[in-house]
Amino acid sequence: MTRNKLRLAIIGAGPAGIYAADILLKSERHFDVSIDLFDHLPAPYGLVRYGVAPDHPRIKGIITALREVLDRGDIRIFGNVRFGEDLTLDDLKRHYNAVIFATGAVKDADLHLPGIDLAGSYGAADFVSWFDGHPDVPRTWPLDAKEVAVIGNGNVALDVSRILAKHAEDLMVTEVPPNVAEILAASPVTDVHVFGRRGPTSVKFTPLELRELGELRDVDMIVYDEDFDYDDAARAAVAGNKQVFVIDKVLQQWRQREVGQASRRLHLHFYAKPIELVDDGTGRVGAIRWERTEPDGEGGVRGTGEIREQSVQAVYRAVGYFGSPLPGIPFDKKFGVIPNHEGQVLTRDKQTGEARQMYGVYATGWIKRGPVGLIGHTKSDAMETIKHVINDLGNWWNPESPSEESIVELLESRGIRWTDLDGWHRLDQHEQALGAAEGRVRVKVVPRDDMVQISRGEV
Repeated sequence: MTRNKLRLAIIGAGPAGIYAADILLKSERHFDVSIDLFDHLPAPYGLVRYGVAPDHPRIKGIITALREVLDRGDIRIFGNVRFGEDLTLDDLKRHYNAVIFATGAVKDADLHLPGIDLAGSYGAADFVSWFDGHPDVPRTWPLDAKEVAVIGNGNVALDVSRILAKHAEDLMVTEVPPNVAEILAASPVTDVHVFGRRGPTSVKFTPLELRELGELRDVDMIVYDEDFDYDDAARAAVAGNKQVFVIDKVLQQWRQREVGQASRRLHLHFYAKPIELVDDGTGRVGAIRWERTEPDGEGGVRGTGEIREQSVQAVYRAVGYFGSPLPGIPFDKKFGVIPNHEGQVLTRDKQTGEARQMYGVYATGWIKRGPVGLIGHTKSDAMETIKHVINDLGNWWNPESPSEESIVELLESRGIRWTDLDGWHRLDQHEQALGAAEGRVRVKVVPRDDMVQISRGEV
C-alpha cells in the first residue's frame, strides 16, 4: 500500500506527546507528516506545568525546550479537548491515520493501610495539583494540621514535605497562585514527618531535591542516629554509587547541625514501614503507626516487630502515580498502563485470549511504561514508539475525511471551546504580565473558564 502522508493525532500535550511529535518530524521517512496534539487542559506541558513544585525553576527549564518545539509552527495544538467526551476513537479513525496516547499518569497509586480512608488522609498527587494551580481541583485545601506525616521516599514526597514546611512568604518569588499562597500562609504546621521503609542509602529521591530541603529558612532538619548504623550493603552503596555518596554526605552533615531554634521541623524517618493510620475517635487521623525495619543482608529490609506511633493530624501518601483508563482503549488495571509492545497497543482476542496488535493505536510516556524515569527516558520511549508508527504504515487507518480543516469543523460543530498555540501565547503573556506586576516571573491563571477566555481572546 502506497502512502504519501501521515495524519497523526497525539492525545496528551506533556513532554511525552511533544517529544513524540518532534521525533517523528525529524525522523527519516518516505512520507509527509501532519500532527495534531490534543490535551484536556487549555495549556500545554502536562506535569511539567502541573506536577512540578513552583519553587523548582531549574526543572521547569524543561518548558523552554518544549516551547521551542511547539513554536516552530509545524505541530497544531487543540487544548481544552477531552478524549472520550469531546473526541472519540471513532472520530480519530475518521480523520487520522493513527493515534498516539501520551496521557501520562496523574492519579495517586493506592496504598492499602488500615485507616487510609480517614479524614485527613490525602494523596500527594491531589495536593501537588492544588498547589500548582490545576484548574480541575478545588481552589481550597484543608491545611489545619500542626503535625503531618508524608509516606514515601521519592522526589514527590520531598516536594510535598518541602511545600508543607516552607514559609509561604518564601514562595512569593515563584509562580504560586494567590489562593495557594494565602492558604499556605495560614497553615499552623510545626512538624512534618517523612516515612520510608528502607534505609538512607536506598532512597528514590535525587541529591538536588534533598539539598533543597536543607536550604529552607527557619526549618530544622531532623535525622535520627539510629538510622545510620550501616551494614556492608549500605556501605558498599555509598562507596560505589556517586548519587548515593552525595545523599549520604548531605544526611551526615545534617546529623552535625544544631537544631532547636527553628519554628518548624522536618523529620526524616528511615527504616520505618507505615502499618496503620489511627483514628482520633472522631473519624479523623490522629496518629500514624509504623514498624521499625532493619537490613535483611540482601539489599532489602525486614520487619523487627517493634511498633512505634507518631501523633499527626494529616497524612499524605506519596507512593507513586497511576495511569487512568481511556474509553475504547485496553487498560492494565494492575499496572495502570495501556498494554503494549514497544508502544504498539495490544488488545486481547475475546475468544482465544491471545494478545494482538490494535492497529493504528500507540502509546508513549508513563501511560506506556508506568510512572518511572526522567525526561531522558521519555525521549527514548518516544523514539521506540515512533519507529513502529513509521514501520507500520501498511496497517494505518484509512480515514474518510483526512483534511486538516475537517477536525476543526468537527470541534466547532460540537461547540467545543478549544484553544490553540496562539491562545497559549496569549495566556502565557497574560500570566507573565500578572507576575511582572508583583516582581515575579508569572502568576498562574487557575480557573479553567478564565484560561479558555484569555486563550481565545475573549477578554
